[in-house]
Amino acid sequence: MSEHDDAPDTGFRAQTDLVRGGQARSPHNETAEALYLTSGFVYTDADEAEAAFQGDRPRYVYSRYANPTVATFEARLRRLEGAEACRAAASGMAAVFAAMMSQLKAGDRVVASRVLFGSCQYIIAEILPRFGVEVEFVDGAEPARWERALSRPATLVFLETPANPTLELVDIAHVSQLAHAAGARVIVDNVFATPVLQRPLELGADIVVYSATKHIDGQGRTLGGAVLGPSDFVDGPLFTFMKHTGPALSPFNAWILLKGLETLQLRVERHCDNAQAIAAFLAEQPGVTKVLYPGLAAFPQHELARRQMARPGPLIAFEVDGGKERAFKVLNALHLVDISNNLGDAKSLATHPATTTHQRVPAEERARIGIGDGLIRLSVGLEDVEDLKADLAQALGR
Repeated sequence: MSEHDDAPDTGFRAQTDLVRGGQARSPHNETAEALYLTSGFVYTDADEAEAAFQGDRPRYVYSRYANPTVATFEARLRRLEGAEACRAAASGMAAVFAAMMSQLKAGDRVVASRVLFGSCQYIIAEILPRFGVEVEFVDGAEPARWERALSRPATLVFLETPANPTLELVDIAHVSQLAHAAGARVIVDNVFATPVLQRPLELGADIVVYSATKHIDGQGRTLGGAVLGPSDFVDGPLFTFMKHTGPALSPFNAWILLKGLETLQLRVERHCDNAQAIAAFLAEQPGVTKVLYPGLAAFPQHELARRQMARPGPLIAFEVDGGKERAFKVLNALHLVDISNNLGDAKSLATHPATTTHQRVPAEERARIGIGDGLIRLSVGLEDVEDLKADLAQALGR
């Protein structure tokens, strides 16, 4: 448990903890969580400052290290995830980078699933090798590829499941077992599933990362990220790395994310209801050649989704015939759904991965992992599902 999260676990169910977990009222006894907009903290005397910096007296020293509002967000998310400890970061990518670089050195080896968010793919494929880290990508949906890659020692395994943007799944339990036998820790980017729908730590993973910008905020207001896992890592090398490199979450953003957590479960359930209906609807539309959604029986990994996820999630990918030209026409004809590379918002958002989120991925690699020029990623929002169907129908019809 983090030194800044010493409140006992309540034993409450998830929705109650999402509203009240980690709450530490000030002497003013405010209803909403207090917002501590301060960069630093003062001491009664020089001796207290010395003790604080020596670690002899646990207390807040500097908001780059820890802040009461940020600590409340960390405590609440930790409870939801079922993790020992949590550290918040300024963005999802700051969380991903810190989770990896805090434990890697020259000569180490990283094995990663091939289908990743563009920035994650860039870190692993372009940045890590500059520091002498060996990298190997595998087809995440194929157990034999993991078995082969992890038949020799590794340091880290990084994966997304469901993956961005094709919704490809990775069997977390199987890969974790292989990784541990190879001496590796497993990091799971759980942003598409959210902690409401999937608990990677319970399936054997070691570390979970989030872009809290997505469903945790869920209303397009702010950036944030988080890393969760065992306290010896999170409050040890991760905290040291983050303290000295500075990817701190601002107290104001942490306060907004706390408000997002209060309604996370309610929103995600509605997202899933809408996404299931929209996926079935798209599968029947002329001109749609493929619908990728773990909740459809036709999805190649439908049974794995049922095994490791509570529900199939809020994201859909679908392909239209006619490539980029037709995909752009469909996107440009949408009236209700917005074109945006973000996801997890209350508003439905659509993007063309090949020219936005994965534009920097080489064309041959995009083709290999199923990101065709006709692929559209749809983040299904909270609107009335019939209005969403009508908008998609008219856009596809044009």
